[in-house]
Amino acid sequence: MHILVTGGAGYIGSHAVKLFLERGHDVWIYDNLCFGHRAAVPADRLIVGDLNEPHRIDQVLLQHRIDAVVHFAAFTYVGESVQHPAKYWQNNVVNTLNLMECLRRHKVARFVFSSTAATFGTPEQMPITEQTPQKPINPYGASKLTVERILADYSQAYQWGFAALRYFNAAGARADGSIGEDHTPETHLIPLIIQAAMGKRPHIEIFGTDYPTPDGTCVRDYIHVDDLAEAHLLTLEKLQPGQAMHYNLGNGRGYSVREVIAAVEAVTGKKVPIKEGPRRAGDPPVLVASSDKIQKELGWKPRYTDINAIVETAWNWHRAHPKGYKDK
Repeated sequence: MHILVTGGAGYIGSHAVKLFLERGHDVWIYDNLCFGHRAAVPADRLIVGDLNEPHRIDQVLLQHRIDAVVHFAAFTYVGESVQHPAKYWQNNVVNTLNLMECLRRHKVARFVFSSTAATFGTPEQMPITEQTPQKPINPYGASKLTVERILADYSQAYQWGFAALRYFNAAGARADGSIGEDHTPETHLIPLIIQAAMGKRPHIEIFGTDYPTPDGTCVRDYIHVDDLAEAHLLTLEKLQPGQAMHYNLGNGRGYSVREVIAAVEAVTGKKVPIKEGPRRAGDPPVLVASSDKIQKELGWKPRYTDINAIVETAWNWHRAHPKGYKDK
């Protein structure tokens, strides 16, 4: 396939690009590099551009004979979306619509969308299935759900084949340490704990120790970034015109904040300094996915199911690249 990966120089996108290329596909990356990294992708496959430049997208689609798109490009900080909703609606919805209209003009009708568990808000029951009501509680989740609804309309009206992949807490790095996680600011728990273990931050703060969970801290479902990449490729290869797919991607079990801290200590051999604080507003006690649907329908199965194994790949990356991609 001739695949265009928007946001392909970002964390999850770069892992997907690496896998797609290894499987023999013709892959092109379209990224404005506001969060992505040049060093994360092959230089000869990177096209620097923005989704608010439809003429540029038109050129890319024609020049590289694109027949499928995997769309990762988005803003993803929940707190920021609450403070600056206009930024999120403009980028995540309006710019995605710009992209979709370019694809429609060029009759590119296979589209895999990077959605999120944030579309579900605070579910009343666990695990979260595809039938769980989607009730986002912040503009970020709402913007992603809006795109899902637009895609459903496009699928029905224009015979698009699309997949919305709602994944939970992306984690880990390439096992060979070649690419990994490098965010500014960093908000993901595992790299934050690793940074505390390395002495790059004074401590890791636990927000809330009185939740109704076994050890009082929040429980989340961590899915390895390479397993996410595999799910995107498998979905893309099975996608047919007019078909609408919706899948949750997770491991199906959760780990508490304290369990993740213990995993980092076990893998690194370093003590993690801890500071306990009050709960954060809007943090549900437990978020765990059911991925039964994609496993039954497409045969996808996560390879990394143990938190220590996930943390080990992240540690390999951070240990080899203490300054992130600046080391490359």
